[in-house]
Amino acid sequence: MSSEPSSVGNTFVRSIKTFAIAVTLSATAHTALANDLRVGKAAPSATLVTLDGQHISTDSLRGHTVILAFWATWCEPCREELPLLSSYAKTHRDQGLKVLAFSLDDTDNIKQLRAISKTLDFPVGLLNHSKAQGYGRMWRIPVSFVIDRNGVLRYNGWKAHHPAWTEASLKQVVEPLLRDTTHSGAK
Repeated sequence: MSSEPSSVGNTFVRSIKTFAIAVTLSATAHTALANDLRVGKAAPSATLVTLDGQHISTDSLRGHTVILAFWATWCEPCREELPLLSSYAKTHRDQGLKVLAFSLDDTDNIKQLRAISKTLDFPVGLLNHSKAQGYGRMWRIPVSFVIDRNGVLRYNGWKAHHPAWTEASLKQVVEPLLRDTTHSGAK
């Protein structure tokens, strides 16, 4: 009898090690990307896949001021923020404001998610069906990011002391960007 492990055992151990390295690299890459977010620099691309299957990318929204909102149906501060954000989006739509809402829910909550999304004045999709890796792993919600008309990050929600939007914070952060039409091209 040989005291060496079988080739099947070696393959299994290599597979586990490879998986562990891939998970570590993936987590590091996402963390590094979130740490690389810099206000005043190009915003990472994101694409929302809406509940009805549309793909809306931040790149396609150049010329607009864009709020990326990350939330979940089970997050009470998120649910309190959504009506305010929806009203604000509707009021400022003609000034070029777009809001994309990425839900952290899974498909088990799709009925509740659809019911909430019907009350909102902006598109909603599941984060796990969309692409927003450059914004990091969502561990604290609500969290939002604001991109100006030129695709530049103007607000990094990870740095916010009070991450949920208020009328005052929307006025302070977003309204100056809506007034700046020097590079408009708004559609």
